[in-house]
Amino acid sequence: MSVLPKDPIAAKDPGPQPVTIKPKRHYLRWVLLALFLAAVVWAATSENPFAEGVQELAGFKRDQSVLDNSFTVPPHSFRYYKFALPEGSVNVSVVGQFNAQADKTGSRGQAEPGDNHIEVYILSEEAFAVWQNGSATTSLYESGKTSQGTVEAELPTGPGTFYVIFSNKSSPETAKHVRARVSLRYRSWLGKYFRRSKGHRSAHKAG
Repeated sequence: MSVLPKDPIAAKDPGPQPVTIKPKRHYLRWVLLALFLAAVVWAATSENPFAEGVQELAGFKRDQSVLDNSFTVPPHSFRYYKFALPEGSVNVSVVGQFNAQADKTGSRGQAEPGDNHIEVYILSEEAFAVWQNGSATTSLYESGKTSQGTVEAELPTGPGTFYVIFSNKSSPETAKHVRARVSLRYRSWLGKYFRRSKGHRSAHKAG
């Protein structure tokens, strides 16, 4: 007796299956990183009081003004501004600009033709004492005789007392009217980058 082969059972087509899309974890990480970097940039550049507090905690210090005003230096005389650095000061420099011109309202009442020059020095306390006595000394910055200039001098690490001096000793007749802005700058690559960025933004706003 022969057995007939059974017909093969046809497989049923299950039809289209739903596709499950797994979330990409790396995408979430990039989003979080972007948000973190945005927060860092805001904290480093914003003038918001909270952001400034974060900047201080991170060790970034804003420029501190030594002087920002106009004044007159009598003939054959000088004027100075004193400032001090505390213990632990590192990477500090003095930066600024100045310009001078003959002051026709000075004590002599007249100006020598073409005499718009002033001499600017940055001296330590010890060097200032020597300079006052008329002796040669070592300066951190010396402009030479000029009517305008840019101040830039690195200060020694640690505490100390320093002087910004505007000397008109070389002019026996003419008082000088001086406009000066000098600040202490705490240097760091991060501070330098964001200070430059803020300067660009201010320039765009002014334009």
